[in-house]
Amino acid sequence: MSITELIKEGTAEAVKELYDHEVNANEVNMNVTRKEFDGDYSVVVFPYTKAAKKKPEQIAEELGEYLVGKHDHLTKFNVIKGFLNLEVSDAYWVNYLNNVAQKKSLKKAPHGEKIMIEFSSPNTNKPLHLGHIRNILLGWSCSKIYDALGYDVTKVQIINDRGIAICKSMLAWELFGNGATPESSGIKGDHFVGKWYVEFEKAFQAEYQPWQKTEEGQEVFSTQNKKEEEEAKFFKSYKNNYFNNYSKLGASAKAMLLKWEDNDEEVKALWNKMNGWVYEGFNVTYKNLGVEFDDLYYESGTYLLGKENIEKGLNEKIFYKKEDNSVWIDLEDAKLDHKLVLRSDGTSVYMTQDIGTAIKRYEDHGAKKMVYVVADEQNYHFKVLFEIMKRMGESFADGLHHLSYGMIDLTTGKMKSREGTIVDADDLMKDVIQAAKENAIEKGELTELSEAEQNDIYRKIGLAALKFFIIKVNAKKRMVFNPAESVDLQGNTGPYIQYAFVRINSVLKKAGEIDTSIAKNYTSMGNTERDLISQIFRLEEVVQLAADNFDPSFIANYCYDMAKTYHKFNHDHRIINAETPEAKAFRIQLCQVVGNVLEYGMDLLGIEMPERM
Repeated sequence: MSITELIKEGTAEAVKELYDHEVNANEVNMNVTRKEFDGDYSVVVFPYTKAAKKKPEQIAEELGEYLVGKHDHLTKFNVIKGFLNLEVSDAYWVNYLNNVAQKKSLKKAPHGEKIMIEFSSPNTNKPLHLGHIRNILLGWSCSKIYDALGYDVTKVQIINDRGIAICKSMLAWELFGNGATPESSGIKGDHFVGKWYVEFEKAFQAEYQPWQKTEEGQEVFSTQNKKEEEEAKFFKSYKNNYFNNYSKLGASAKAMLLKWEDNDEEVKALWNKMNGWVYEGFNVTYKNLGVEFDDLYYESGTYLLGKENIEKGLNEKIFYKKEDNSVWIDLEDAKLDHKLVLRSDGTSVYMTQDIGTAIKRYEDHGAKKMVYVVADEQNYHFKVLFEIMKRMGESFADGLHHLSYGMIDLTTGKMKSREGTIVDADDLMKDVIQAAKENAIEKGELTELSEAEQNDIYRKIGLAALKFFIIKVNAKKRMVFNPAESVDLQGNTGPYIQYAFVRINSVLKKAGEIDTSIAKNYTSMGNTERDLISQIFRLEEVVQLAADNFDPSFIANYCYDMAKTYHKFNHDHRIINAETPEAKAFRIQLCQVVGNVLEYGMDLLGIEMPERM
């Protein structure tokens, strides 16, 4: 029984014996004691005032005396405003540390339950950017967290490889590319194709701006119904109206999409060629970021399955058809309005594809838990998708989860892919690695290493800076990424935690091989030593909390707190020159375990630890 289980069970037992009141041990409200008070754990006693018919302070005193008197591992208690603060014995913590030190792995044994996590899911009309990085880091970290908890994890992405946006890039290359390729232009494949998406937008604007001033344009502008929409939405609608009904470029792009869906050989050949360039580029980015996938799904391969199931749903009255032949579903009773699932011309929408993809993935892998890592602007979309899956009677419908995250900006502002102002993922990785290199060169501590060894350390530090800065923020919050702040060796950053790990390795290297078996005889533990061990004890709880909430920021901030405590411990205590052999053995063992926990925790975030900095 762990110390937290002992306290909960003991409290339930005490309440029964002292006040003749039944309490479920799992419902005992207990927290880590706040740092300004003495103690390790605090029990909230207010729920027992009615049964005991006493003041909270008196109840806390009685429960404290009962628990300390009955359990050797609880040595002291104090009462602060109705909170019972309990202190755990040094012997318990020393024994716990020794047990953790003997573990070969901090991961849980596999139990076979399956979970599928979809992340990245890019469009093939543009390269991966800063927004994708947040998506990828959240998905990758969640997959590692669930793997650590013993799940059978499948990492997938759905590649949005078809649709009007892809046709815009294809059309622009046909019109303006003059046969150029990534090789001939010296541009990475995904960047090359993204360039033509931007070129399409430039050409479209050159066509659209003069039209606005024509008699026809003014007439459309004046007659379009604004209703109560915001002005920005009105102008977007006005622009879309032009694209769909008046633009020559728009007509050509839509015609290309229809040809694609009709399997036109020339259009499909161009599509395959340009998507191939993009995939080569994506793979380089994924490799540099340190992520990989177990399976890939393509919108072009799942939208037809979605159509088939929508047709089936029409026959079963799940969907309905309007007079223009578009297909919809009525979700008003679920407070989700009516949702389009097929256009009037028979072409699919994102929902069509997502219906097909969900069914296909369950057929392939049988995972009843499926997680979609997608920005919060798609919250409504996934509410609709999950409701549709339930109405279609899919067995996995209750296991669908949307990991919704806030958008990410740079200090310079928002990103816009159409205007070509996105923050490219490749460039961003290069920038943070370069910043790490400049910091290291300034300190001059790696000069004796080879160039390859130095570059590997710069890479680890730079990527840690990038990844940690993003992951440490609660996924639901919108955030601003500051490259300069991310590489700081002080404060809540990845390099700060890496530095704690490097200091630990330095201490262990200087200490050499020692007999840690006498560590169990150490009996004069200091506050920071206790703090470190109690933080180690919380590791399992934090990993589970991160999994339950699909939020790796719990682990990121846990690692930061532990690194901060270790730096204080390193300052407050002699380690190699400790006052007794028992103290040295204990502190060396403590360093070993803290190093293992930091390396494990950061690995769950996809962050590598360097040996030197």
